[in-house]
Amino acid sequence: MPPAVVIRSLFVFDKKHPFYGSYRVAKRIAIGIVGGSVLVVGVCMIVLPGPAFVVIPVGLGILGLEFAWARSWLKKAKAKATEVASNFNSKGGSSKSAAGKDQK
Repeated sequence: MPPAVVIRSLFVFDKKHPFYGSYRVAKRIAIGIVGGSVLVVGVCMIVLPGPAFVVIPVGLGILGLEFAWARSWLKKAKAKATEVASNFNSKGGSSKSAAGKDQK
């Protein structure tokens, strides 16, 4: 075989490649482990100090690369976050405290 074909077969896993099936399984396992770990760390951060509400969507985003249920959960979380943000903005929420408003 020409060298270009050998190099291409090492880096490109299309359906014709002999290791395509095992590559897909290995990729799914790797994404599941990494995304699941990030998601578990984010859930732990709910009670531990840390940015849980940033880490949990990142974990769901990683898992969403391979799993439909994670994409669904991420869409629901985005919709809920948008709803909460719009409710906060429509009720006149601001970063100033009530004590800060009284002082002039």
